[in-house]
Amino acid sequence: MADFLDETRPEKLERAFLVGVQTADMRDGEAAELLLELTELVENLRLTVTHAELVNLRRPTPALLLGSGKAAELVAQAKADGADVIVFDEELSPAQQRNWEELSGLAVIDRQEVILEIFSDRAHTREATLQVALARMEYSLPRLTRAWTHLSRQRGKGSMGGEGETQLENDRRTVRDRITHLKAELAGVVKQRSVQRTKRQRVPVPTAAIVGYTNAGKSTLLNALTGAQVLAADKLFATLDPTTRQLVLRGNQKLLVTDTVGFIRRLPHGLVEAFKATLEEVVVADFLIHVLDVTNPNFEQHHATTLAVLGELGAADKTIVTVFNKTDAADSIMRRNARRLAPDALFVSAHTKAGLDTLENRCLELIADALGETDLLVPHDRYDVIARLHKLGHIHEQEHEEAGVRIKGRFPDSQAGFFAPFVVKEPRARNRTGISV
Repeated sequence: MADFLDETRPEKLERAFLVGVQTADMRDGEAAELLLELTELVENLRLTVTHAELVNLRRPTPALLLGSGKAAELVAQAKADGADVIVFDEELSPAQQRNWEELSGLAVIDRQEVILEIFSDRAHTREATLQVALARMEYSLPRLTRAWTHLSRQRGKGSMGGEGETQLENDRRTVRDRITHLKAELAGVVKQRSVQRTKRQRVPVPTAAIVGYTNAGKSTLLNALTGAQVLAADKLFATLDPTTRQLVLRGNQKLLVTDTVGFIRRLPHGLVEAFKATLEEVVVADFLIHVLDVTNPNFEQHHATTLAVLGELGAADKTIVTVFNKTDAADSIMRRNARRLAPDALFVSAHTKAGLDTLENRCLELIADALGETDLLVPHDRYDVIARLHKLGHIHEQEHEEAGVRIKGRFPDSQAGFFAPFVVKEPRARNRTGISV
């Protein structure tokens, strides 16, 4: 898509001037919190933040979002600081971005594009790459007249004279074709993932998905529970691809646990849509493990953000186990505030593994609630049946008797046809005369 861009004035982006916007419908201090978060997002792109300015906005303007006087003031300050990109924490329309770039002569982007660039930087597998590419294409389509390329590349002024309008239409058609192609490829990925899930379900094992705000320690928790080696780094969106590992609980009960991409406030809607294949694991899981960083002063907002995204995915009614992570670095005040938000929450440290046994017990309880208790008697010469029962469900009692092996446990209803021949028949109830009825 860079063929219509004039590369004669390339400019590498290194220094960012940030603008946060406090609107009337936001609670006091919310814009400042978001601006701090934007700072971390921008720094994840290896840009130096020269200054972060918070602006109170009473009424947005269609041309620049802010008033012309305030806009001129911010442009002057950004140039004085030596910035080469202005980053807004508020979503800008394509027209507003163009107007700001014309006014300042600098690159101007918003929070959405920052998140898209981070996702692009973190995407490694085919699925994640396709999902990010689709989101970026849909984001860029109405912005093709902008004078700048993507943040990950060098930027230069556009040249749209003469045949420019024809070239613009060609570029739009190219982007639309690319979007159609990406959606088709992603449909293939979704189909492949469905096939993989079907194979797993042939031997049905309960499933749980780990969800939560980005950088809450989800991947570290998965590693601590299952012994996996998933990338776990102290940065936003360290991993984008879902990773499923098996957790063996007490009584040899199996549980498939999936780590999912982290959520964030103001997550671009296009990314939620593009990542449906990844977040599909959340929708089909038997229950969710919602991880929160107890040391983060904004965990209450993170909690609300995650629940909002789950609602958008249609998973708000799922059983949720709330887990506060990083308790090894928490003080009593942090714990008390966490209790106030979620009285039934569990407290763990994925780093030291403290509290993981309590989490595993909670998972066992949820699995037991979902499976009916069954009493079986398996002949001594059918140890193949016993072996499969251990794989199918949770056996909490096993005794050798003269007639066979007595097993009490909980098994999926879908496997009733397999274990039905071994179910111990309950004695029929008797009436007051002692006659069986």
